[in-house]
Amino acid sequence: MIERKSLIRQKIAIALGPIQAFFRYEASSGILLLFFAVLAMILANSPWAESYESVLALKLPFAPAEYHLDLSVLHLVNDGLMAIFFFVIGLEIKREFFFGELQSLSATILPICAALGGMLIPAFIYVIVNAGGAPEAMAGWGIPMATDIAFSLGILAIVAQGVPIAIVIFLTALAIVDDLGAIIVIALFYTSGFSAAALFGGLASLGCAFFVNRKGVKNFIAYLIFGLIAWLFFLNAGIHPTIAGVVLAFAIPIDRHHPERSVLYKIEHALEPWSAYVIMPIFALANAGVRLPGDISALLDPIALGIVLGLCIGKPLGICCMVFLFSRVLRLSLPTSFGRWNVLGSGCLAGIGFTMSLFIASLAFPNPEHLATAKLGIIAASLLSGTLGALVFLLAKGRSSTNETNMQ
Repeated sequence: MIERKSLIRQKIAIALGPIQAFFRYEASSGILLLFFAVLAMILANSPWAESYESVLALKLPFAPAEYHLDLSVLHLVNDGLMAIFFFVIGLEIKREFFFGELQSLSATILPICAALGGMLIPAFIYVIVNAGGAPEAMAGWGIPMATDIAFSLGILAIVAQGVPIAIVIFLTALAIVDDLGAIIVIALFYTSGFSAAALFGGLASLGCAFFVNRKGVKNFIAYLIFGLIAWLFFLNAGIHPTIAGVVLAFAIPIDRHHPERSVLYKIEHALEPWSAYVIMPIFALANAGVRLPGDISALLDPIALGIVLGLCIGKPLGICCMVFLFSRVLRLSLPTSFGRWNVLGSGCLAGIGFTMSLFIASLAFPNPEHLATAKLGIIAASLLSGTLGALVFLLAKGRSSTNETNMQ
């Protein structure tokens, strides 16, 4: 009996290993991300603001403009480095579908439904707030749909120590599904200067990557070459080139029987620290710099207000409604740790859009004024959502301690 219990514990530890490792990476990188976001805001509101903006506007020397490679530093970060970031996200999504919390429909239906609620209601709120306003403002409807994994898990790790692993898994899976939804939104709705020929070239390159996967090729160089070609084609097709990174990730070989030996596992673990500790902080430094207004009246602009209401109210509302529908209406059982306060806290933390919201905003608003307003709304909403989520989890922790004391 004792040996059987020991074996069960070992299996549970093996199953939770990837989730806990992912949680540690994202949680610690969230702190670093916050530092560089604050640094960007300080630079944008300091005497060095012009120098900061000039560096971001610098273009690559000797890059051929006919292939759209004359990228500025800002575009090199958003189109180049973020392709690696999205590639890592794609690897994480594929791993979760094969070995993690998304491998069976019964295990994924809750975070998938919660993520859908957390995307649709914020987008609806944004549209309602901006209805009848400037037509170009409507392009920002995708901004409040996003969740920043690093920030949300970072705050969860700081304020909710000892939180049930089921909540960590729920928030992680929800954020991953949310990222997948945001990627689909970017691919379908945030494109410009579309070229069918270039798109065909990019898809053909990615098709070659899947073909060599079928042939059992395990050398990553082959996939890297096809990925770079697809990135260049997508850049010239009007499709955001980061999509090439996501699709390429699904072509990377995975070993169902020995996942730790697979190409996907090795690449993910090699790139995850670079993505978490280098690429995301650089992205924050390049994109979070926004000039703060003298008063808060700028937050009453429909663009900023729609983002704040969508992330701070729409996110938790959509997630909590879906969990309620899942448990009460459909009569499906939930883990015992899914108390109302833990679910509400997770919904609030999911309202931290930051990285993905800033990314979508940069695609939605070519107008610098609208982009600055959107960035202000994203930063305000992320700060407010993080604070609310932290308070809810601290309250839940206090209530749990009180109940335990009363039981004793």
